[in-house]
Amino acid sequence: MKTAVTTVFVGKERVFNRRFLVMADHYMVEPTACSPAAGWEKGQVEHQVQTIRGRFFQPRLRFASIEELNGWLEAECLRWAATHAHPEQKELTVAEALDLERSALQPMLAPFDGFHETAHAVTGTCLISFDRNRYSVMAKAARRAVQVRAYADRIVVRLGDEVIAEHARHFGRDRTIYDPWHYLPVLANKPGALRNGAPFQGWDLPPALTRLRRKLGGGDEADRRFVRVLAAVMTDGLEAVEAAIREALDNGAVSDEVILNILARYRDPPSERTLDVVVDLKLSHPPIADCARYDTVRGFNAAA
Repeated sequence: MKTAVTTVFVGKERVFNRRFLVMADHYMVEPTACSPAAGWEKGQVEHQVQTIRGRFFQPRLRFASIEELNGWLEAECLRWAATHAHPEQKELTVAEALDLERSALQPMLAPFDGFHETAHAVTGTCLISFDRNRYSVMAKAARRAVQVRAYADRIVVRLGDEVIAEHARHFGRDRTIYDPWHYLPVLANKPGALRNGAPFQGWDLPPALTRLRRKLGGGDEADRRFVRVLAAVMTDGLEAVEAAIREALDNGAVSDEVILNILARYRDPPSERTLDVVVDLKLSHPPIADCARYDTVRGFNAAA
């Protein structure tokens, strides 16, 4: 099993997978390998798996998501522990025995960050191929090498220490999963892609941006004006852009220039301090009192 063992030697000597050792260290478990072709050494473990399968997963159930499955399984485990006697301390339930032992247990500070990491190359269209599907990443990673961390329910793509994409994991095949925000720098240079580009088909925009696009209408010029506002998200952030759009529309101004002007005011708000005429209107370069300069003017007039 390559997820746990990298190399098998004679007897019980093994080279364990690095990520497996990290998990074992996190939960303070020392792994012990079975001997090759010695099935009786792991029979008890396999029997427990069969017991749990019959206890909780028969008949087989269906769940909408892994979160729903985990929630149901936790509730079932707690219910079973509260209603069944401890195998050795018959006068206690499993839950009661756990409560008595809890003070002696080492607390777990955080869940284990369990993922499988692989290296991938980003295409010129800002896509990576992973597990028979394609996922988008931020445009700045085009044609570069990235690291993909695969979790049970999602994939996280990193470029060095920066997270450049995060998607829900899909287990089908031949699907392309886009995040339109990854292509915002491309859209800023090619506004026409807003209507025809694959990443932007069916884009579920935030309410303020949806309202602005509807107000601007259709056509190439409207797309360019809308993309100018969208591009401001890269520098000012989505929250500030939405606030500027709401302020402009509430004042009856359907204009990209007005919205960008409001954003500029957000970046450099006016001072709330009362104006001090003596201090604030003091000249940086006061004039020099030199009456001799009038003589030069008089000389110029005489020459004329």
